[in-house]
Amino acid sequence: MSKKMSNTKKMLIEVARQLFAKNGKKDVTMNDIAEASKKGRRTLYTYFNNKEEIYKAVIDKELEQVLDRLYVVSTEKIEPDVKLTNHIITHLDAIKNVVSRNGSLRADFFHDIYEVERTRRKIDVKEISLIKNILQEGIEKRIFKRMDSDLSALIIFYAIKGLEVPYIRQNISEEFEKNKNSIVEFIFQGIKRN
Repeated sequence: MSKKMSNTKKMLIEVARQLFAKNGKKDVTMNDIAEASKKGRRTLYTYFNNKEEIYKAVIDKELEQVLDRLYVVSTEKIEPDVKLTNHIITHLDAIKNVVSRNGSLRADFFHDIYEVERTRRKIDVKEISLIKNILQEGIEKRIFKRMDSDLSALIIFYAIKGLEVPYIRQNISEEFEKNKNSIVEFIFQGIKRN
């Protein structure tokens, strides 16, 4: 029974995501979600108390997809410097993809950035851990300099995160697309052995 409930909840989240993407969060009601899901209000309220709760679930699901892509990168059998490069590029592309695929949700993303940040905290901690593991592997293989991997992982994570909004809003020129590796190399200048 719990698998069916889980599938129902996933379906409700996806229906809500589509409605938020099409109409924007403020123009979607719980009744709209219930009707679009063909499950009814009672079922919807079984899983979610209000629109804010389902919106948070949509953001959680979208951010989990970003983390899933980063986990794939972290398990690649490649050298740590290449893995870190792939991690940075995957992070930026995955965040941009999540925001872009959600249409009107994109506008809500920027208006409700504090809600998104609250939701992201647990995902951020997991990503920082992935970066730390890559750094430690690089130190062990003598590809990276000896460093405080906890602090360095935080610095790299926040450097990547700082590029998200300009990257999503496309305030970064098309040259950025061509030169992502230059940004990665800039980061590597501080950690890679000569």
